[in-house]
Amino acid sequence: MKVGSLKRITKAYLTIGQAFGKWIIPIFIGLYLLSLRLINFTFMKIDWIFFPFKLNKRIKKPILIVGNPRSGTTFIHRYLAKNKVGNGSKLYQIIFTSAVLQKIIKPILPFLEKVSPARFHSDEIHKTSLDSLETDDPSLLFRFFDGFFLYAFILTWAKEDLLDWFQPKVRDNSKRDFNWLQTMWKRTLITSKSDRIIGKLFSISVNVPAFLNKFPDAKLLYMVRDPLNVIPSGLSLVTGVLDSMFGFWSFPVEKRQHFIDRLYRALVELQLRFHDDWINGRIDKSKVAIIQFDRMMTDFDGLMDEVLPFIGHEPSNEFKNNIQETAKKQRAYKSGHKYDLSKFGITEKQIKEDCKVIYEEFLNQKVNINV
Repeated sequence: MKVGSLKRITKAYLTIGQAFGKWIIPIFIGLYLLSLRLINFTFMKIDWIFFPFKLNKRIKKPILIVGNPRSGTTFIHRYLAKNKVGNGSKLYQIIFTSAVLQKIIKPILPFLEKVSPARFHSDEIHKTSLDSLETDDPSLLFRFFDGFFLYAFILTWAKEDLLDWFQPKVRDNSKRDFNWLQTMWKRTLITSKSDRIIGKLFSISVNVPAFLNKFPDAKLLYMVRDPLNVIPSGLSLVTGVLDSMFGFWSFPVEKRQHFIDRLYRALVELQLRFHDDWINGRIDKSKVAIIQFDRMMTDFDGLMDEVLPFIGHEPSNEFKNNIQETAKKQRAYKSGHKYDLSKFGITEKQIKEDCKVIYEEFLNQKVNINV
């Protein structure tokens, strides 16, 4: 299936107009994204003047955090970076991909926060800003106007079901996307003064084999959490952003449910595609560690004793002490999040039926769907 950029832009514009009644603002946002792309393109050429040798180096031993939104990916991503295992991309580095431009932009980040997309993100989910580590998925939106974020926030509203546009088995953009990630990560390492990247990508769940073919020395941490927690939490994350921007929860019930049903299916698909690749031998399991969210909360020190050798990192004594302190905090932590499934028009039985194989394969739980 071929879906060109003009077709994606046109469909997104019409979808926003029909769903939200916004016809003028999207034009200005589109012009902003085009201007941003041109600026990045220009400065990325300039990068070669200042960093030719570093840009010619290949990405070595990347660490990739993968899993559904709200499965613990942000915590692990930021924890490893904070303890100097490597560096991930901050939001401003994802938006302004040129290394030279990042050095220019960094001093004025406090002023740019006023127009940052991060201001629509709820701090109850996790605190974010232009200077915070974030998932690399939005980079595909900014660069190609494509990817998981385009579907999750915009094209789920379309009348027709467009999920196949983002299925690698139907429309495979692996080569394009992985080349871009490599290009972006090299610049992140330059400005972060680091030699190892720690990426975080939700969308790679459906395309892990191709990623490991592109980066054969990568180590991947796959986060798994009870779908009864991770799915409503993921839905809450996206609808919270949409509520801040458009007043999502004031929409008619039928309109909200159309969106929620589409996003729910996509969140389930992220898990099922990884599971399918995992059990059918398409993933090199020596390069992937399965990390259960509950264990991260109750046995963090034991978990890190396994994770650090797996990714090839020797912790300092200071790091070891930090792990012990963090383990105590994790065991004492009580989440304040409680989600009413009826708010999203889904049931416990539905989630257990749809995610039965996830429970059995990764969480070692037998599923009783008679609830």
